[in-house]
Amino acid sequence: MLRIIGIMLSGVLIGYILRNKNLGFISKLITIAIWILLFLLGTAVGTNDEILGHLDTIGVQAFILSAGATLGSAACAWIVYRFLWLKKKP
Repeated sequence: MLRIIGIMLSGVLIGYILRNKNLGFISKLITIAIWILLFLLGTAVGTNDEILGHLDTIGVQAFILSAGATLGSAACAWIVYRFLWLKKKP
């Protein structure tokens, strides 16, 4: 874990040093890296027999968690919008 934090901090330091340079290509590299990581994650899940054997249970739990998170986020966004950004009539 310390290695990961060190890598992140070194990236922040390098980014701070190079903040005035034109580094527009970095976002494309990040996108490609994310695609590769998602592909490798899918490959790891697809080759794991234990995950595939329990996919029906995992899928239901994942759906419930993601639906709850989405509905909770939408409700909180609506509350914040209503109380902070909605103009009040005088």
